[in-house]
Amino acid sequence: MDEIKIPSSFIKQDIKVQGITAEELDELFNLTDSYEELFSRRAKLYQERNLKDEELLEEDYKGLILEHYTFLKRPVIVNNDEIFIGSSPKTVAAAKKSIHNN
Repeated sequence: MDEIKIPSSFIKQDIKVQGITAEELDELFNLTDSYEELFSRRAKLYQERNLKDEELLEEDYKGLILEHYTFLKRPVIVNNDEIFIGSSPKTVAAAKKSIHNN
């Protein structure tokens, strides 16, 4: 997040403090068409519940994300109609370019 240098005009939401609502999650879904894309398989609960052994559907991913914030892949950056999910170097570079028009 520091590398991207997000402008102060962006709304930052700490989902540990203020969880994501169903409406907010639906807005993110509208940009991705996939709850799975928003889902983090690195969440400790993912391993603890052996979810890798289950065949999860889109509604399962949605429910898990709403159940506990760690199931949402972070960071999620929305800039106009573009969404950037996660912290891979490629995603960070694309977000940075979008935000700063570089």
